Amino acid sequence: MKKTLLLLLFIAITSCYQETAIAIEGDFTTSYANEDESIPVIIKIDNKITGADNYEWIFEGGNPSSSSQKNPGEILYSKQGTYTIKLVATNVDGESNEFSKTVVIKEGIKIDFTHEIIKSNYSPVEVILKNTTVGEGLTFTWDFQGGLPAVFTGKTPPNVVFTTPGDHNITLTVSNGFESEKQTKTITVASYLVSLFSYEPNYEDDDYEAPVTINFTNKSISATNYKWSFEGGNPATSTEENPKVIFTTAGNHEVILEAFNDKTSVIYKAVITVLPDTNLRTLTNIKLGINQAHNNNNIGAMYSTTTRQVYKANEINEENSSLIDIVFQGLNSNFTNNRFISPDQANNYGFFALKNAQSTIFVNSQNLCNCGLNFTEAQFDAMVNDNPLQSLNISYSAGGAQEFGFTYPRIILFKTQDGRKGAIKIKDMVKNGSGSYILCDIKVQKQ
Repeated sequence: MKKTLLLLLFIAITSCYQETAIAIEGDFTTSYANEDESIPVIIKIDNKITGADNYEWIFEGGNPSSSSQKNPGEILYSKQGTYTIKLVATNVDGESNEFSKTVVIKEGIKIDFTHEIIKSNYSPVEVILKNTTVGEGLTFTWDFQGGLPAVFTGKTPPNVVFTTPGDHNITLTVSNGFESEKQTKTITVASYLVSLFSYEPNYEDDDYEAPVTINFTNKSISATNYKWSFEGGNPATSTEENPKVIFTTAGNHEVILEAFNDKTSVIYKAVITVLPDTNLRTLTNIKLGINQAHNNNNIGAMYSTTTRQVYKANEINEENSSLIDIVFQGLNSNFTNNRFISPDQANNYGFFALKNAQSTIFVNSQNLCNCGLNFTEAQFDAMVNDNPLQSLNISYSAGGAQEFGFTYPRIILFKTQDGRKGAIKIKDMVKNGSGSYILCDIKVQKQ
């Protein structure tokens, strides 16, 4: 009886063990060993399968092509394509399971191209393109912003022409069937060619009376060479960028500038009007202060007919003191005692001495000088050239330091050290305390 019970127990235990065989479960994963998924590619295997004792791996297109290791590690793929990784897992219980994954190996896109501008970047700009992208089975799409043609499909495009000034993008898109890459380069088209200039006379010629020296400032755009012509000018032609020209005769003179670059040329014209020579410089509304105004640096009492500038005490230096040819002495704000004095006598009348001072003759009072001078205000106003001044006998014997009081308008005659004759018309005397001044016009010979 006991033997029978033991046999039945053994059979029951044996039957229970056979019914609980170990199952093969889980899966494996693949990943790229680096960020670049292009050839050559290394695939890493991460085996997470449980319940297996044996592993048979098949790596289609891989190196190695097979393995019996549980963790085969890294597999190298060196050709583009779609490949299957297959695993058959078994165990001692006779269990078997099959797993597979697909991996895609892409042809690497190493996109690159060069561009070369023919001649220059002046409009129109022609560009040669060279596609240096390496690889098989690639497609190429080009986009030329503002270019002709605007787009192109193919590895090597024709030359592209850009005409509009500014920046233009050239974009190449390369695809391998799995992904696309872009590369953009920029060319710059220079501004359209413009021919343009401005001009101004020398300071002493700002009245445009013959002869007049004109300084030309070239304002052309996108130009490399210049051809000037000056009607009635000296020189008559020039290829300089910024020439200087003398016009010796009165009249209208046409100036032509032709500006060039290696693509085209453009012409700009202007007319310069030169006036007849009057040999007379007219200076208006000159303010000359009394001594106190001058020395307090309020209103200057010294003037240069060369620089056409009034000078206050603090503005006089070694460079300009020798150019001063008119000095006004106003003794007080009531104008009870006034005179024009020679610059080289300034230190005798309440001013500091001028270095290298000029000697100017003044006739402060024509009716007191007994010199036969009688130049009227009407003659001053009517004077349009230096003819009326030429015959005036202004000499030291006619000079003197006559004074004049608060009486205006009045005419003061003078002769500069370099022999130029002139007249001063005092047209107002403004009483303003320490800022008192006279207002006058001056007409003086140029030479």
